[in-house]
Amino acid sequence: MDATDKKILSLLQENARITNAEIARQVGMVPSGVQERIRKLEEKGFISDYATHLKSASLDLGLLAFVFVRTNEPPGGLDTAQELAKLPEILEVHHVAGEDCYLLKVRHSNNKSLADFLREKLGTISTITSTKTVIVLDTVKETCSLKLPDVEV
Repeated sequence: MDATDKKILSLLQENARITNAEIARQVGMVPSGVQERIRKLEEKGFISDYATHLKSASLDLGLLAFVFVRTNEPPGGLDTAQELAKLPEILEVHHVAGEDCYLLKVRHSNNKSLADFLREKLGTISTITSTKTVIVLDTVKETCSLKLPDVEV
């Protein structure tokens, strides 16, 4: 990856709908050259997909919570993770080190909706032995943009 690739990735992280022509203007290339670079970045796995970020509060999903999950699975077992990943209310499933097995990021409309989810969805997964939920009061920063590595020129 060179400095031009890094600039292209930065522009795409800021706005995935930016046109090749606008990227080309900002990096000093022709649009066909930018298109080829983006294709190569996709092939090499630097770009996995493109997404639209929705405003959760506008969709009545303003309650953000993190749920620590413990299971009785043997070490290396991933059945619970696969079950958790199927639930649309769960935005992220992380296998973590420590006393807990998984950390989940979930969004709901209110406390009752979250409680129902914990009881009716997580409570039905037989391998889950306990959960601990942390409700977010205020979000200072939330991003999916990665800090790109320094590039030697």
